[in-house]
Amino acid sequence: MINSSFLFFAFGINGFQCNSFGDKDSQIVLNIQKRMDKMRCPCCKSRHIIRNGYVWRDFKAVPIGHIPVVLHTKIQRIKCKDCGCDMQEEIHFAHGKRTYTARLENLVVDLLDIATIKSVAEYLHLTWDTVKDIHKRRLKSRYGNPNIRNVKSIGIDEFAVRKGHVYKTIVVDLETGRIIYVGDGKGADALKGFWRKVDHYGVVIEHIATDLSKAFIASVMEHAPLAVHVFDHFHVVKLMNDAIDKLRSRMYHEEKDLNRRNVIKGMRWLLWMQVTKTHAESFLDEWIRQARSTKVSLIEKVANTIAAYRSGILAWYDCHISTAKVEGINNKIKVLKRNAYGFRDDKYFELRLYALHDRRITSFV
Repeated sequence: MINSSFLFFAFGINGFQCNSFGDKDSQIVLNIQKRMDKMRCPCCKSRHIIRNGYVWRDFKAVPIGHIPVVLHTKIQRIKCKDCGCDMQEEIHFAHGKRTYTARLENLVVDLLDIATIKSVAEYLHLTWDTVKDIHKRRLKSRYGNPNIRNVKSIGIDEFAVRKGHVYKTIVVDLETGRIIYVGDGKGADALKGFWRKVDHYGVVIEHIATDLSKAFIASVMEHAPLAVHVFDHFHVVKLMNDAIDKLRSRMYHEEKDLNRRNVIKGMRWLLWMQVTKTHAESFLDEWIRQARSTKVSLIEKVANTIAAYRSGILAWYDCHISTAKVEGINNKIKVLKRNAYGFRDDKYFELRLYALHDRRITSFV
């Protein structure tokens, strides 16, 4: 007979005794049942009880070495003489109707710090879906409802979930670097749930960084009109580079007009090298004037676009924020998707996104 101390230290089981053990289908099988002196009424905890039948249940436990362990458990039905309760005894080492122990659940989560779902499932002789479901429940309990009460500065961006124009929009707390909202799609509708949550908790968003998406701009203007809205300078520079690179390839080296040459090369990063917002305003307005005076349609188009986004571009001088953290998170998302070979459970994927800032449980899939 295996003593009770072994059951406690090896499997986290207290108050049970092992009557016999053996092997079946390459598994160690332990036949266990609760000790009589530990039995209590599940309702009132009284000792005045009678046994009223029993059932057998099997629970997968932590393995011994590489050998899986099954706890063949006799579960007594108890009738209480004091309160009249008539039900099965409590099983403290497993939750609800799950067929594995709580300690095995904890081991699964610990191993996912250093291994993939597939490898953990193979090592513990579990199915991929079982390991995923364990992880999903743990993530939901910890990250299922992100706290946004103290959020002041946010970044907004979208990413492609998979081919076929399937997108999600994320909102990131720029102070902590954690995703605080995931919405379906990439338009203004994708943010409706976030703004409802903001209103519900009375959160005041002070600073917002986005790219030049018209949908994001409209959403921010509608729901946070008093926030400082900064258009990410990397996206502004990209807009400039895309247009200027087209021009440079065909006309820059041939252009004799010094003013045109300066306009073509002069914007890129110089705007963000200005000391103050006043200097930046003067520089930007002068660049727009020079760009329009070139009479080159592509340069004029860029100048008009920059003029339209002028306030959001200059807002960077009011608070030096950008979507850099959001872009960094998007790179992590790409790795997450690549390692996962496609998520079949959309809710699980969202929970993984909420946990991305926690390196302990998101390094692998």
